Formats: sequence, C-alpha cells, structure tokens
Amino acid sequence: MAMIRLLFQAIHLLLLANFTIAYTTLSDDGLKAVPGPGDDFNIKTGKLLAPILQPRVPGTPGSIAVQNHFIDFFKTNLPKWTIELQNSTSKTPVSGDKEVPFVNLIITRDPPWTTPGFSGRLNLVAHYDSKLTPHGFIGATDSAAPCAMLMHAARSVDAALTAKWEKMHADGMDLEFEDQQGIQILFLDGEEAFKSWTDTDSIYGARSLAAEMESTAYAAHSTFHNALSSISLFVLLDLLGAKNPTVPSYFKTTHWAYSKMAKLESRLRSMSLFESASKKGGSKRDDKPFLPESDKEKTGDRWLGGMIGDDHEPFMERGVDILHIIPSPFPRVWHNREDDGEHLDLPTVADWSKLVTAFVAEWMELEGFMKAGEEAAKPGREVEPRGNQQDTGKSEL
Repeated sequence: MAMIRLLFQAIHLLLLANFTIAYTTLSDDGLKAVPGPGDDFNIKTGKLLAPILQPRVPGTPGSIAVQNHFIDFFKTNLPKWTIELQNSTSKTPVSGDKEVPFVNLIITRDPPWTTPGFSGRLNLVAHYDSKLTPHGFIGATDSAAPCAMLMHAARSVDAALTAKWEKMHADGMDLEFEDQQGIQILFLDGEEAFKSWTDTDSIYGARSLAAEMESTAYAAHSTFHNALSSISLFVLLDLLGAKNPTVPSYFKTTHWAYSKMAKLESRLRSMSLFESASKKGGSKRDDKPFLPESDKEKTGDRWLGGMIGDDHEPFMERGVDILHIIPSPFPRVWHNREDDGEHLDLPTVADWSKLVTAFVAEWMELEGFMKAGEEAAKPGREVEPRGNQQDTGKSEL
C-alpha cells in the first residue's frame, strides 16, 4: 500500500511539473470575456463589497454577519461549491481567560468526478477579520476588498468550469488522468493582532487551519496524503484597493506564477481593459504596473519573502508554495480609520478583480469556455465521483 501511495504522489509531481511547462495562456478573446465587477463593488449598495465594509472583529456580530454574507452568496449563486467552516478558539492578550472564537470558511469546487485526496487545488486566500483598534476600524483594503475580489473571481469562472468539465465528460476523456485540478477559496479569520503582532498574537485562523489540514489524512491510496499537500499554489491577497500599488515578487520559487500574472496585467492594459489606466480625453492616471518585477530573476534583486508576517506563514512553514499579492510600500491608510470604503480607489479595485479572475481562468485552462455564458450555466448532468518567529507582521519593508 505504501508503494502505491508513493506511485500516486510521483504521478502528481510529474503532472504538476508538466502543468508548469505546458501552461496555456488565455487568448485575447478569452481576456476580453473576463468580466469586471460593475455595480457589485459599489461601497454603499454593491452586492459583493458593501456587506463586508463593517467592523468584523472575531467573535462579534459584525464578524458573524460577514460570515453569513459569504455563505449566502455561495449557496444562492454558486450552489456547486461546497462550504465548510473550520472553528477554533484562543485566548488573546486582551481577552483575559476568555476564549475568542475564530471561524475560517473553506469553499471548494473540484472536478465532479474526483473524491477528496485526488484533486490538487489552486487556493485563493484573504482574511476577513478587522482590527480591534482603532475603534470602528473597517479595513477596506485590509481585507474587505480582497474578499470581494475572490467572490467575483469564483462567480466569473463558475460557468466556464461547468462547461469545461461537462465537455470533457461528453468527449469520453480519461478523466482519472486528464484533469484533477480544483479551486479552493479560504476566508481566514483572526489575521490581525489584538494588541501587537507576535507569533502568538496574529494569524489565529491560519495557524489553526494549517495545522488541521496537515493532521487530517486522506485515504492511503489517494494522490495527496492530506489537504495541505493538495494545495498547488496558495495565492494570498492583502492590502489591495489603494491607487497606484506596487507589488514585488516575494518568492523565487513562485516567481514563474508572478510573471504569469504580470503578463496578464500587461495584456489587459495594452487592450485598454483596465479601468485605472489613463484614457484619451480623460483624467490622467499613473500607468505604472501593479506587478513591475516580471523580469526580476534577470536582475538579481533580493527576494523579500519572509519579511512580511501574514496568513501564508504557517502554510509556507509546511512546504506550501506561496504567491503573496501585497503592496510594498503599504497603502497610506494602513491600520488607520481612513481605511474605509470612501478611500478605496474603485477603478483599481475593479482592475485587481479582473486580473485575479484572468489568472484563475488561465490556471484552470478555461480558454474557449469563458464565453460560455448562460448556456454553460444551465444545469447539466453531474458526473458521478470515482469510487467511493516574531516577524515584522505587516510592517513596512
């Protein structure tokens, strides 16, 4: 049995290597089909963003309201995605002997013929909690807007995933080996420190979830031995939504993925599909790229991964590949009361949403399916499953 498990794991590594080499880019038509969020990101009435723009300290009514917003959105609009809650409690420096509850939301869509342990997953991650202080802190960039971006991305690729997987099944492909890649969205709780950032007063939800994912084993014959090992890439969004961000490439091991996203940004700009880009006859905006370091491996510049404390740390410590999408320098409004909806640059928020969606569509190889639209969204025949360090902690670099 051990030999069989090792064989499955070797096959997975080979498939992942081939995926990296044979990465299929979206065509221009595919990029044009990537939707923007439109009015759903209105800070007062937008269906995705507005409900998150409230204080949401762990264990408070605001936190519960935002949890319910996520759950209602997926249950109502994306019923093929599964929703799990991962709960933990911890004392904090300000709670005395009281245990504070933390709730992570794990929202997944795998190919319908797979069972747990056989599907690798692109993980899209943001924290949804807000800081205890200053009083009334919203955290629009930190990280209400990133959460809304992930909701938009999931909605935008859902019909294309259905169309792709149904076509594969209809074409009689050998599904066991052709496509074992799903998507998992993690809305993490308790990222913010209650008093000051330390190893124990920060990333409460991420620390709990990483440990649980590592310790919960899949069946012995599975491709992956636990949920942690099934993460093909951990894409963490944080502090996004301010004008003119600069996001470095933090990790040499995932620079190839950073470069793929940077290339998508460059193409979206050249095709005039970015709202924040300057336009003829309009107000002039700075056109510098969000992701300027696509050629960093040629320049020998230093890699800054590990210098920013964030939710990726307990996953990275366990060997997960990280793509950290966080600006440096941080937004001017970082950790002050001005980090609210009114201080978001909505064209920039819309552009991040479109860029993240394009990255997901390309990763999931949805070329030719993004225009599937209403036809792909129609209910189709489901395929039956097979078998039954104290660090800087968000301080400026």
